[in-house]
Amino acid sequence: MDRKISRWYLALSLFGCLGAHAAGPVWAIHGAHNTVYLAGSVHALPENDSTLPAAFDRAYRDSTKLVMEIDLAKFDPAEEGGWMAEHGTLPPGTHLRSLVGEQTYARVTAAAAQLGLPMVALDHQTPWLVGIELSEHAYENAGFSAEQGVEEQLLTRVQTDGKATAGLETVSEQLTGLSQLSREDQVRMLEQAMDDLKDLQGEMKDIVAAWRRGDADRMAALLSSEYEAFPALYRPLVTVRNERWLPQIEALLKGGDNVMVVVGALHLVGKGGLLELLRKDGYTATQLN
Repeated sequence: MDRKISRWYLALSLFGCLGAHAAGPVWAIHGAHNTVYLAGSVHALPENDSTLPAAFDRAYRDSTKLVMEIDLAKFDPAEEGGWMAEHGTLPPGTHLRSLVGEQTYARVTAAAAQLGLPMVALDHQTPWLVGIELSEHAYENAGFSAEQGVEEQLLTRVQTDGKATAGLETVSEQLTGLSQLSREDQVRMLEQAMDDLKDLQGEMKDIVAAWRRGDADRMAALLSSEYEAFPALYRPLVTVRNERWLPQIEALLKGGDNVMVVVGALHLVGKGGLLELLRKDGYTATQLN
């Protein structure tokens, strides 16, 4: 299992107006002696539209360290593969069909065939992981490349420049919330993933456009509403992780070095987003042009 799986469910973090020159999806928060740049990421971008907004370059050049959701510079594929095998595989004798029912299983089979995924593999995976697999392959087939995503582009620069890196969480912390969903919520998540495949191209055009403009209100409207309607999914994917990351970001603000923190754009905006949480704690976030 390769590194791109750590971006597991692209639909959750993927947020034309390619000529727009409004503020970018990067905010500066000033500590007593330093600045933390909080950047919203699209974890995969189209290969023909992968240039990052100028605000990313400004923040990167002014920072001594790059902090990501997971430290990809130290990422261990074997660790993630072992975790997935333990938590994403059904017990012996259990099959996907028996968990999701005939109607949903028929939809999965049709979606897998369209995406070129063998059901022999999906049959032994948990519903939440099947949802991830379908979504990832759909975005890849639509031309979105993790190798062109924000983190991979910045990681290439970091490795060339010799800057430090760090992560806000481990693979286990990132994925445990999904593995602990009830069977009913896992099936609902899988069905939602399949529903999202219907107008993927149109939705992604709107999402990437809003991200490039740094339009926080539009990003929140596009991405948050469906998850707010599904609290059992929204809380482990967004709310719990934001709450876990907040003290780490505030600790960086007490340091002396400028740092760039890059997380999925969904984590920044809307109710319970990192920008709101930081403002509640007395910090002022200024959007970069």
